[in-house]
Amino acid sequence: MHSQAQAGTAANVIAVEVLVVGGSGFLGGELARQALAAGHRVAATYATRPGDLAGVAWHAVDVRDRARVGELVAAVRPDAVVNAAYRKDDWATTADGAAHVAVAAAAVGARLVHVSSDAVFSGAAVHYAESAVPDPTSPYGAAKAAAETAVAAVCPAAVIARTSLIIGDGGSAHERWVHDLVAGRAAGVLFTDEVRCPVHVADLAAALLELAASELSGVHHVAGPDAVSRHELGTLIARRDGLDPAALSAGRSPGPPRPVDVRLDCTATRARLRTELRGAREFLRRPAGRRLL
Repeated sequence: MHSQAQAGTAANVIAVEVLVVGGSGFLGGELARQALAAGHRVAATYATRPGDLAGVAWHAVDVRDRARVGELVAAVRPDAVVNAAYRKDDWATTADGAAHVAVAAAAVGARLVHVSSDAVFSGAAVHYAESAVPDPTSPYGAAKAAAETAVAAVCPAAVIARTSLIIGDGGSAHERWVHDLVAGRAAGVLFTDEVRCPVHVADLAAALLELAASELSGVHHVAGPDAVSRHELGTLIARRDGLDPAALSAGRSPGPPRPVDVRLDCTATRARLRTELRGAREFLRRPAGRRLL
């Protein structure tokens, strides 16, 4: 297959079947949109309700159900599977579900890209290369690390793509929370010492599709180049959207089990990709002339 970043126009694309697991989510929806725009046939799964993207074949699937996952993948027979399904509070979805998708993809010989997270790291080392061994401190991080182990064992040729906070043009949970904090609809603190490397959802989706089209395998770090604190990220979002960042409360992270400072070293993967992974200070730059409310 060819990713949107590689394709240019849909007329030049050899159409393939792409299955997005977790297609109704924030990242999954963008993956489906870009795959369609590149001229591919797209199927996607959902847990509770389908997405609203026309042209996608939507399938209700609980990834915890190994038999159902296998049946769907066998029926769709995709050329590529991108697994973006997870639930932070559910080991069975995040870990067991990833194993079920890997087994099903291997059974039909599909290319697999599994989306993982910087939550697999504790933050003790701060900077993490792709060769770093996971040392999670939270249940979610442990589930993500277990998922990586299962995927690598079942599909050695798969890509395991670790990423960080995913931001968009207003659609992400973090962006909505910043708006709620400024408006007084929510109470909370944005940590000044909890650092991540945010990535724009469009950049991440394009990179994942490009990795699916490649012959690369193993762990790849796919995040933005800017390491910013939760508070700085909130401030950038507020300024971009014309909100007053002074309304955002700042504080320090409570620490473990929350990882504090985790910075993914994406140098090796960025050198292999044509997709540009912009930093948060770039993609959240406030448009000229926009005034604060």
